[in-house]
Amino acid sequence: MVSEFLIVGVNHICHSLFVSFFKERTRNIKLHVYKKKGYKHNSWWFVLSETLDNFLGGRIKLIQPIDGYRAGIDPIFLAASIHPKPGEKILDVGSGVGGSSIFLAVRCPHAKITGLEVQQDLVKLSLMNVEANQLQDRVDMINGDLLSPPPFLKPHSFDQVMTNPPYYECNRTQSSPVPGKAQANTETVGLGKWIKFCLKMLKPKGVFTMIHRAERLSEILNHLGTRVGDIVIYPLWPGLGKPARRVLIQARKNIRGELRLNPGIILHGGTEKYTPEAEAILRHAQAIVL
Repeated sequence: MVSEFLIVGVNHICHSLFVSFFKERTRNIKLHVYKKKGYKHNSWWFVLSETLDNFLGGRIKLIQPIDGYRAGIDPIFLAASIHPKPGEKILDVGSGVGGSSIFLAVRCPHAKITGLEVQQDLVKLSLMNVEANQLQDRVDMINGDLLSPPPFLKPHSFDQVMTNPPYYECNRTQSSPVPGKAQANTETVGLGKWIKFCLKMLKPKGVFTMIHRAERLSEILNHLGTRVGDIVIYPLWPGLGKPARRVLIQARKNIRGELRLNPGIILHGGTEKYTPEAEAILRHAQAIVL
């Protein structure tokens, strides 16, 4: 579903002014202008299929589809948990419209990130977002399938891999009727294969970071197995006394070390507003120390 605006009683001169007005305020966003049968000769429809959204207190702008995958707070928390050293290479698997990659690049001016996304439409938007935020020299977006990745993505070549995969198993949820949204939220690649690819791309002792649904934590840990160590689990509590719906999982490849449960963060206070701790991450780009 797209946003449609009906402008009635507009002559051709005013029509041109309206088009200029919308295009100036929706730069880089698809704007379709057309006439509908059955309406007056001076009626025009203005159709927006994408939105321009502010993140991190307005310091980042993302073009996103009105329908389909839309970045929320999860990519921000994922990016906030990454602490790259100068010169390190980071891979963002399932990068969507580029949210996590761009959030990380803005917070860490030395970070160099490659995003891998299977949906071509999202890759196009992510490239526009990288350019809009002036990060072309440090963020690269690639269209590719992790089951048959581009040959220039070499195994064992990244210092860190971060990922925000689809949350739902295809046989356990009602898929969205919107194809792009369904593919972003529902697995087309099993979680085990997704994690296997992420670990394959990591250098020995590299850092793997994932955000996912809390109810799939045991499955994630089972897929990680003995290939990683120093595992840290960081719950995102929606409110005091409420069960966590999301968790951050971070681990290091080919390292031995015990699992550690972090206290995590409470997202909302009694008034349902974000807590000061959550606000610091979501608006002021504060890092999370796992």
